[in-house]
Amino acid sequence: MMPLALGDAGKEYGITRVSGSDEVRAHLQDMGFVPGAKVTLISASEGNVIVNVKNVRVALSTQLAQKIYI
Repeated sequence: MMPLALGDAGKEYGITRVSGSDEVRAHLQDMGFVPGAKVTLISASEGNVIVNVKNVRVALSTQLAQKIYI
């Protein structure tokens, strides 16, 4: 298990856990980042992570991506 921010671009991963405060977890869950969901890491550079989750492209800060475990 590792944070999403450390994944390899172009690979699909399954989310195993989402950490953080209740507010942060609720925000991520609203965007589709829930355990069991599949995400594809498109790119990770310069403090931002771009992923495809539930057929939607989403940009996250590295801080948020560190709270999503794959």
